[in-house]
Amino acid sequence: MSHSTYNKMWAHAHLDLTSLLTQEMPEMPPPLEKDRVVFFQRVATLYVRYVQIFRRLESGYDQMVHPQKRRILRQLLDGVMGRVLELKNEMVDKESSEYHYMDDIIQDLKLTPADIEIPIPKYFINERAKVLQERGQILSAILDRMGLQTKPMTAVMRPLSMEEAIKLIQVSERARQGRLRAKFMREIRRDEERQRRAKERGTVVADLDQAATRIQKVWKGFIQRKKTRKEREDEMIFIGMALGPQHIKPCPATVAARSTEEHRKHRQREHEQEYQMALVSVKDKLREVEGPDMRETMKDQIRQWFIECHDLTGTFPEYPDEEDGGSAVIFAEKTPKQLQEELAAQEAEKENAQKSKDKKKEKKKTDKGKKGKEKGKGEEEEEPGLKMAPSAFLPEVANNHKIYKTVWQNRDESTNFNQKHVEELIKEEKRKEIESEIRVQVDELMREELKNLRLAVDRDAGTKGKGGKKTKKGKKSGKKKKKEKDLTPDRTIQSLYQELVEQGILKQAEKVTLDEYFGDYSYLGTTLRQTDIEPMPSLSDVRQVISLYAILPLGSSVVHEKAPLVKSILLAGPAGVGKKMLVNAICTETGANLFDLSPLNIVGKYPGKSGLQMMLHLVFKVARQLQPSVVWIGEAEKMFYKKVPKDEKELDPKRLKKDLPKILKSIKGEDRVLIVGTSKQPFNGDLKPLCKTYNKIILIPRPDYASRYVIWEQLIQKNGGVITSALNLSSLAKISDGYTQGQIMKVVKAVLTERRIDQLAKKPMTGAEYVVHLAKMDPVFKEEEEAFKSWYAKTPLGKKRAMAALGKDEEEVEKGKEKGGIKKK
Repeated sequence: MSHSTYNKMWAHAHLDLTSLLTQEMPEMPPPLEKDRVVFFQRVATLYVRYVQIFRRLESGYDQMVHPQKRRILRQLLDGVMGRVLELKNEMVDKESSEYHYMDDIIQDLKLTPADIEIPIPKYFINERAKVLQERGQILSAILDRMGLQTKPMTAVMRPLSMEEAIKLIQVSERARQGRLRAKFMREIRRDEERQRRAKERGTVVADLDQAATRIQKVWKGFIQRKKTRKEREDEMIFIGMALGPQHIKPCPATVAARSTEEHRKHRQREHEQEYQMALVSVKDKLREVEGPDMRETMKDQIRQWFIECHDLTGTFPEYPDEEDGGSAVIFAEKTPKQLQEELAAQEAEKENAQKSKDKKKEKKKTDKGKKGKEKGKGEEEEEPGLKMAPSAFLPEVANNHKIYKTVWQNRDESTNFNQKHVEELIKEEKRKEIESEIRVQVDELMREELKNLRLAVDRDAGTKGKGGKKTKKGKKSGKKKKKEKDLTPDRTIQSLYQELVEQGILKQAEKVTLDEYFGDYSYLGTTLRQTDIEPMPSLSDVRQVISLYAILPLGSSVVHEKAPLVKSILLAGPAGVGKKMLVNAICTETGANLFDLSPLNIVGKYPGKSGLQMMLHLVFKVARQLQPSVVWIGEAEKMFYKKVPKDEKELDPKRLKKDLPKILKSIKGEDRVLIVGTSKQPFNGDLKPLCKTYNKIILIPRPDYASRYVIWEQLIQKNGGVITSALNLSSLAKISDGYTQGQIMKVVKAVLTERRIDQLAKKPMTGAEYVVHLAKMDPVFKEEEEAFKSWYAKTPLGKKRAMAALGKDEEEVEKGKEKGGIKKK
């Protein structure tokens, strides 16, 4: 794509933003919506439209080469990302479910499920590529060193004596001869059987003509079947029901587009380097050329202010503090008298602040009594509607939108074909920086000058200079935050990192992307909910939730600080549904470190209470310093056992139960650290503390028919298989109902051996080959699935969803009771 294409994409995104911002930030607030379903539809529509903008901005930011455009685009991209997360949080709150079905909205907006797939910004990895590469090399070096230490122990073997060696060779040779003898005997018996049957039929030597006829018959049948198969394939291609060979090979246009993308990446780096150099050179040039004039102008303005204030009030003014903006306050378009009044008003406000606080406290006490009396009446009159929570990202999005309209929308770029930086914009930006730097220096000089002026005036008046004394600003009262005690103040992060790797707590995540978590969209979600049937989420829904709760916040520090904070996630589901794969995908997509605090992994490591504190300190100190980080706890339910089984008492699975909630409280918005628990038997743990520890619980089901079809197709092709008309994927997806992704993967690997792949040209695959291996495995039975559903229904969100399903009838009953109570009174 050309530069103009991405500029148009950017412009199109802003066009959509204009209508969305008008809707979200109206001049006159609209009346509140009371119908929960209508309100949810409105929020869901906003969500879908913001995702559309998000996709365009991500694509534009990844491919634009103009460095200044990319900066404003990055700020807007982070803002839109944050708004998407806020709307998701709003939908969860209003619908009481982590999964939402918007197929009716997609249909109304004429979109496909792929259009609302959450994209993962490539800058998460690209902009940290060098750091990640260095960290990967350090981790590999430590693991290799550990491997070299363990190799001599495993390599030490007792040498064999001559007799033992001869005996071993004899055993192997006899076994080989036995196999050959058995093979020869099998062939002899087969020949004898063939001869016996021929004698029974009475045709020992076949007639030559008859033999030739038989060969012709077989050959002609083979040729005709081959011809018929080819004609059928051609017909399917002609009517558009199958892809032709030209589509199976990489399309030349696709290959060219990929090479163009790589070329643009290279140009991005070049233009960025030039821009960084220009920032320094332009600033130095401006400081040299315009700096002296700026300094003199500021001094003249400040001196003029001194004179005007002295003429009007008879005294010299108080010089504004640096905290208040220094002389920047003076340059505002105000008269000296107004400035004096403003400074006096500020002091008065500070003095009255404490008085107003005391009054508020007294008012609260008096209001408590009134509230009790007016409660019944107030409840009858107030009928609050539904409204969205205030947004932390909308002002930022609106501001970036305004910058685009004023700076970039109508800018003539006909002479900037190469999309290099605009020097005028750099000058505007750096001029402000230089002005603020010079102002600090000028303020110091002018404070001294003002002091000297006061002394001179006082001396002339024959009085001692009493002016210039300032009352110190009162420090803000408040509780001081307790700093966490650093147990390793004298150690470097590198040494702590190495220790955690050697202890097997910090691990190398498998390179798996979220796209590899195959699964299709749920097309009947809305229809089922309209008939009061709660649908099981599809794997596409799981993928979306992981992107929103884990990958986007971990990837962007701006989003993590301002968006609704998710500190911990529990992934619950049957064995083999891809929980560990999702943990690895989170680490791969964000470049996060992976810490393993699973009960089985920390057995015997850092023993005792002090050892446990040291381990948690090391993990979370390194996790914060080298963020983003993921702390994985496998078999999370074991930490919350009501009663530890006898065979697991030695493992001490409840070791982290008391300390983990304390750690969670210490995680703040600026800490891009996520705790991810996985569990295949969550019902074995105590539900209440489990739900307190994990503020997001995501239930991962077994794959549905659409997802199984996609999984079979993708895994067979990924492992070297070729799908032909001989393999009925639809039947295979139907037969494998109840089986998980992990089981399907095992079956595919068992069937597609190297030998079988070599035979594919002559012998195409059939479904029967896979069914044989599937039959040896146990699927996820209905009882297990129902156990997961009933367990999830007991979680806080599950209970809330159940209450919402009961709906208005229950609310009406409660209102009726309240009204009855009021009447009785």
